[in-house]
Amino acid sequence: MIVLSMTSCPLALRGDLTKWMQEIDVGVYVGRLSARVRDELWLRVQDNIKDGRAIMVYAANNEQGLDFRVHNTDWIPIDLDGFKLMLRPAQPERPGSKELKKGFSKAATMRKVRRARSGNPNNSSKSSAYVVLDVETTGTDSRKDEIIEMAALTIEEGIVSKQFQCLVKTDRELSPTVTKLTGITAGMLDDEGQELSEALPQLIEFIGELPVVGHNIDFDYDFIRAACRKLNLPKLNNRRIDTLEISRRLVRSVRNHKLPTLLQHFQIETHSPHRGLADCYSTQELYLKLKELAATRE
Repeated sequence: MIVLSMTSCPLALRGDLTKWMQEIDVGVYVGRLSARVRDELWLRVQDNIKDGRAIMVYAANNEQGLDFRVHNTDWIPIDLDGFKLMLRPAQPERPGSKELKKGFSKAATMRKVRRARSGNPNNSSKSSAYVVLDVETTGTDSRKDEIIEMAALTIEEGIVSKQFQCLVKTDRELSPTVTKLTGITAGMLDDEGQELSEALPQLIEFIGELPVVGHNIDFDYDFIRAACRKLNLPKLNNRRIDTLEISRRLVRSVRNHKLPTLLQHFQIETHSPHRGLADCYSTQELYLKLKELAATRE
């Protein structure tokens, strides 16, 4: 189930949404959609709502069974040890209230949360370490498709300190579309691939307890968690940092927020797109650009 709430929604967008969802109140829509249709509709909302506000709540494979997306709102989705919450915006201080010490106001607390979510370089060196993750798969549905490549980078002090990459064997036949997109062939998986039961524990050990950065990271998490369930391994619950969501808040002058579009926008050179390790390096460069952009707006 998906619930979408909007304010100042253009009539054309309302008409478009009613093709897929039911409007139960002015600007409030509900429906059952595939992840692909849901993501496409959300992009349409962002591209057309202009100065309006939008909040989407949808089913997800996490502890709560739901997740959030927001556009032009003061409320901020945060990940607290695997639980998705909405951070309430700071309220204006009432006249006559006591002056708080510097750094303890609600506004200051919000800034700290935003810095933590954006990986602000002012954080301590320990907290600034993170892992960049990317997986390549046989399709987009984590319930039936499988991982064929996993890659990750450990970033410390803004520099790549370690990297991980492996191909993963699968019994599924690779579609020509997947092979064309990634360059991965069935022969490569047969010759170089590891069994999932060998590769996944290595990846989880590589990640450890560090926060995980990715572009549309929920996609990668869904597949990793589905694989963990399949192998009866503990579910990955590390804090997530999504460059897709960050870019939607910070970058407005692009036609969409897909990774190739953002790389072109920031003039980030990339090699072997849609291969795990190459996409990790690209995502890391994008994350640095977004942090620089966020710092200029504080």
